Amino acid sequence: MAQADISIFKNADDGHFRRAASSYRDVIEKGGRFEPEKDRYHLYVSYACPWAHRTLIVRRLKGLEGLISASVVSPRMGKDGWPFNDADSFPGADVDTINHAQHVKDLYHKASSDYSGRFTVPILWDKKNDTIVNNESSEIIRIFNTAFNEFIPEEYAKLTFYPESLKKEIDELNEWVYDTVNNGVYKSGFATTQEAYQQNVVKVFESLDRLEKILEGKDFLVGGQLTEADIRLFTTTIRFDPVYVGHFKCNIRTIRGGYPNINRWMKNLYWNYPAFKDTTNFDHIKTHYYWSHPHINATRIVPVGPIPNIEPLSS
Repeated sequence: MAQADISIFKNADDGHFRRAASSYRDVIEKGGRFEPEKDRYHLYVSYACPWAHRTLIVRRLKGLEGLISASVVSPRMGKDGWPFNDADSFPGADVDTINHAQHVKDLYHKASSDYSGRFTVPILWDKKNDTIVNNESSEIIRIFNTAFNEFIPEEYAKLTFYPESLKKEIDELNEWVYDTVNNGVYKSGFATTQEAYQQNVVKVFESLDRLEKILEGKDFLVGGQLTEADIRLFTTTIRFDPVYVGHFKCNIRTIRGGYPNINRWMKNLYWNYPAFKDTTNFDHIKTHYYWSHPHINATRIVPVGPIPNIEPLSS
């Protein structure tokens, strides 16, 4: 059986999963190497990946779909990593018409022939210089938040998901949510000892308990408005019941059964904001996790449930 690209699954001797840092960290700015321009940049994503999902949401919210094109990989990540549709045909996946790559790893090797890091998505690609600008989702969403405002209608340009007055509060929340929730589910699921698993899964639910209190009577996490804090948390919670509860053994509670405030907040974003709903593909999400990690799920059987993947807004 083909093994998934293990470059993202690095565990220390103590059984703890530790995620390596992203390799490309440039910005798009006037006067820099990468100038803001129309139709210069391309986004490579997976619908399955929560990190890539962040970038798709902000791209949609900011009205950038006509400026920044995108390609979606197949969710079935195998021995060569993420494949494009001509290497692994899957509904909703694309052929790479920009670089004609078969796999995401081809893009990294094109950008740097001696590249030896992880072959991850998202990738923000510069079509003019044939190279990668950035592959760190937290930075890509901030690039999208401001870098192209001069090219989009005022209704989109005036939107900001990282407002100056809320930056400190957003940064503080993002820090512990990333460590214990966004990455916490991975640290639970990829743990290779009982002790490492239990240490991390308890932290996941302690932070969910904390978020449940924060969201009591609120539609948004920070400042009474939609910010990147909501976007970053959403891409984990929307995957929680369909994937992380079972596949990553985060089964102390479900979102729908144990966290009414988080569930209400998540459903509001999904059902009332097309940028969230239209970029969420449960088929890609469930197929990726259950198919691509044979060291966790050797049979590659994808579960039918939960039904529904997300509850109706009224429930």
